[in-house]
Amino acid sequence: MRKTVLVVSSMAAAMLLACLAVVLTAEPGLGRTRTVTLVGAGDIAGCDFGADHATAKLLGKTRGTVFTLGDNAYPDGTRAQFRRCYGRTWGKYKKRTRPAAGNREYGTPGAKPYFDYFGKAAGKRGQGYYSYDRGSWHIVVLNSNCEEVGGCGASSRQVRWLRRNLAKHRAKCTLAYFHHPLFASGRGYDSPERVKRFWSILYKRDADVILSGHAHRYERYAPQTPGGKRSDRGIRQFIVGTGGAPGGTQYGPNDPHLQAKNLRTPGVLKLRLGSGTYNWKFIPVAGRNFTDSGKDQCH
Repeated sequence: MRKTVLVVSSMAAAMLLACLAVVLTAEPGLGRTRTVTLVGAGDIAGCDFGADHATAKLLGKTRGTVFTLGDNAYPDGTRAQFRRCYGRTWGKYKKRTRPAAGNREYGTPGAKPYFDYFGKAAGKRGQGYYSYDRGSWHIVVLNSNCEEVGGCGASSRQVRWLRRNLAKHRAKCTLAYFHHPLFASGRGYDSPERVKRFWSILYKRDADVILSGHAHRYERYAPQTPGGKRSDRGIRQFIVGTGGAPGGTQYGPNDPHLQAKNLRTPGVLKLRLGSGTYNWKFIPVAGRNFTDSGKDQCH
């Protein structure tokens, strides 16, 4: 009987220690499970930019997965531009980078240097869409250069893949990123219709966050439907075209659900993804003051 009591006591003590370890390693306000970090931007590197070196320094100060939102190497995504421009700045963190392709990558036929440079991390060659998981979050990376990957229609290969992927991965929280935004206060940035089907599918599957670039600015939106209606179960869009390319210009009125905006501050967006929650913070380069931060819950 004494041996049995001792065994039970030892098991209880071990369980208590394990629980304490979880509590001590969890971050305040983000639940008792592992919190992960994503950090990045789009519209990044040109050999005569300068700001791309400054944003790269921010990556060096932040642990976690680096995301890119396209237009990684200016002006045409050539092999030399990836090696000399991107490689000497953001390329220092290539091993922890999960990229998305922009239209600049396709300045070189088939975006071949992009796929050569990032390899398997960019998804299957010629497609450029893929997914991965971080913590309790499912991350989907899409290729909004629709004309380069067989279109983005209902029967297109990428859209069919997206439906299957989201049906298979039933994570509580979902984040997606791709180059072209659906909403942008400056309407001089191509037709948003190319990505509206992405949005519709992600919305039906209760996705929480979408990140895009293309517009050389920072913008944060309230959660909304693909049709542009404010909704608590809508998707919150961030435009983070602030990786190093020169700042954007205003083309037209602000979107009614725009909550934060800055046209000319290079920087990166840091996301802390927890169990059912997310925090965001825009980090400006040294010498700039604009920032934006907040938190929200998954659907």
